[in-house]
Amino acid sequence: MSTQTSDLLAAAAPRTVDVVRGISDDQLDLPTPCRDYLVRDLLNHLFQVVVNFQELAEKRQVEWAEKPDHLGDGWRDRFEVETDRLVAAWSDPSTLEGVSPGMGMPQSVIGGMALLDLTVHGWDLAVATGQPYHPAPEAVAELHGLVERLGPTARQMGVFAEPVPLAAPTEATIPDLAHLLTQTGRTPTWPTP
Repeated sequence: MSTQTSDLLAAAAPRTVDVVRGISDDQLDLPTPCRDYLVRDLLNHLFQVVVNFQELAEKRQVEWAEKPDHLGDGWRDRFEVETDRLVAAWSDPSTLEGVSPGMGMPQSVIGGMALLDLTVHGWDLAVATGQPYHPAPEAVAELHGLVERLGPTARQMGVFAEPVPLAAPTEATIPDLAHLLTQTGRTPTWPTP
C-alpha cells in the first residue's frame, strides 16, 4: 500500500540519505544555510523530524522540546533506517485523514511538512559539506504549493526567513529548487549572496 505522500517521501529520502552518508565527522562543526545551526545541529534536527513525523503519521503527540543527540555510533545507518520507517509510516491512506491532534493541521499538510524538511534540509546539508544535491523533481514540484500555503505563518513563527529575491539560477542550482529555497528564506548560491 502507498499514498502520494509516501511515494514522494520514497523519492526524496534516498537523495538526503546519500548526503547524510557523505558527511564526514570533521564536517560536523561547519556552518549551514540555517542560521545558528552547525551541521551537527541540523543533522540532529532532521533526525528528530524523521522520527517525530513517524509518530505524527499515527496521529500521536510528539515532543519537540527534547533535543536528543542522535549522532552516536552508527548514526548514518540509523538515519537511513529511520527514513525508511518514515516512508512506511505514511503509506497507509488513513494517515492522511483528518486533522493532526498535536499540530492542529490537516494530516496531508503534516506529511508535506516531513517532505519539505527532508528535501530542503537535504540541500542545506549538501551545500554546507560541499556535496552535490539533486532533489526529487516531483517532490520539489509538490512543495511549491505547500510553501506558498504555509509561508506567512512559518515566517511569523520564525521557521522561514523572509523570501529572498530569485537571482538567475547557476549551474549548481535547479530553477525549481532555487525558487523553493528562496521562498523559505534561503539564498540558492549560499554561502555567497
